[in-house]
Amino acid sequence: MSEPLSPVGAATTHIRTLGQGLEVSAIGLGAMGMSQSYGPNPGDRDQMITVLRSAVDEGVTFFDTAEVYGPYVNEELVGEALQPIRDQVIIATKFGWDIQNGTSVGLDSRPEQIRRVAEASLKRLRIEAIDVFYQHRVDPQVPIEEIAGTVGELIAEGKVKHFGLSEAAADTIRAAHAVHPVTAVQSEYSLWTRDPEAEVLPTLAELGIGFVPFSPLGKGFLTGTVNTSTAFTEGDIRTERIRENARATQVALSADERSDLDGLASRIGVHGDRYNAEHMAYVNR
Repeated sequence: MSEPLSPVGAATTHIRTLGQGLEVSAIGLGAMGMSQSYGPNPGDRDQMITVLRSAVDEGVTFFDTAEVYGPYVNEELVGEALQPIRDQVIIATKFGWDIQNGTSVGLDSRPEQIRRVAEASLKRLRIEAIDVFYQHRVDPQVPIEEIAGTVGELIAEGKVKHFGLSEAAADTIRAAHAVHPVTAVQSEYSLWTRDPEAEVLPTLAELGIGFVPFSPLGKGFLTGTVNTSTAFTEGDIRTERIRENARATQVALSADERSDLDGLASRIGVHGDRYNAEHMAYVNR
């Protein structure tokens, strides 16, 4: 299971407020790994439904999926699991990939494609409106202003409630926000992936946009339980940690502890890229 998303904003201990006043739980759940990424058999469907519903019992109200996860089956899973408690949760999904024969072959954020994805996602998620609709990756072939305008139209039609971007650069965020308010930007962020700090985070703070970091534990490597001999099998250490992660809001680091972590990260340094060359080309643009 993918690591929880941790929305950052100004609010109380357990609730965070993203842009446009959208309130979500401080810890969210990214459902991607329930359908892909951590092996050929991520988990029994009934078990995953139980996990998703149990997360709500632990105070999680923010759930993240995408049409490309699976593809499609992750949205179906999330939709089935959360349908009985729809009024208690915020569901985010994403558009922006060209999926052919069950495989992503590139980007596609043309307006007509965005609309097709929205209609299909609504059906798979069993909802009347998508709470947050992210552009999964910035498509350089389609002006961001056109994309923002299209999502704005979907919001006016009641099919989408909030517009989001993922792994976008500061200038792109500004251009999109000028056409239609951006509620949230989602990017990888942890002690070893700190790219958003230089330009993106200050831009979001200036514009009043929420930040949703994913993989805050470095895809499990920063837990201290992964080494070169670790084998990710059915007992993958990155699965079924909802209760622990949901209670992370009860942990506060002192200024000295944060300084120590910053110093440690600086001394060790980070080598290599977090994606392959093709997918690195999709981020921060």
